[in-house]
Amino acid sequence: MHDNIFYNGKVVSAESVMIGGLSSAALYGKGIFTTVAIYYKKPFLWEKHWKRLEGSAKAIGIAISDISEIILKESLSEIINGNDCSFGRARITILDESPSMIWPFRIKRNTTVMITTADFRISPQNFRLTFSPYRVNSVSPLTGIKTCNYLDKIIALNKAKDRGFDEAVCFNENGELASAVMANLFWLKDGKLFTPPL
Repeated sequence: MHDNIFYNGKVVSAESVMIGGLSSAALYGKGIFTTVAIYYKKPFLWEKHWKRLEGSAKAIGIAISDISEIILKESLSEIINGNDCSFGRARITILDESPSMIWPFRIKRNTTVMITTADFRISPQNFRLTFSPYRVNSVSPLTGIKTCNYLDKIIALNKAKDRGFDEAVCFNENGELASAVMANLFWLKDGKLFTPPL
């Protein structure tokens, strides 16, 4: 990850960023994100990423009415240029820093927006892929939503790395291909590109 990030309206050092320890984000992982490929300092398929953020926020009840698509895209460009990220990736994270009903507190916090950039994660040379022993739950209420609750994927990735692999392919409970642990899954067959549905 690069040293600086965009955090709630300004570029700051990544080390200086903190979230509320009693927020819904910290206690339950209530947040959403999208990871955007960067080519020639431009976000790839920006409109699709924005629509997914909007849909995910609505699905799990995160207020983003104060976040405009135009301003978010401008913020993304600012941190891409600030970190001189010509080719790489950017992660846009939106966290619900409001108190939870289970552990309420008096301090009112807003929705937090963070944008980080980094180089691409995996080099295609000597890339090793395996199958994950853990299944993706296709009937979960979080299916198709990129939430910050990623512990199941971290466990699956660690299992693959412990076995000497870089990434793992996951199946759902029906034995259907679902995704890679930390990446999109697609394949080319007879000149056509395929990917599992959201």
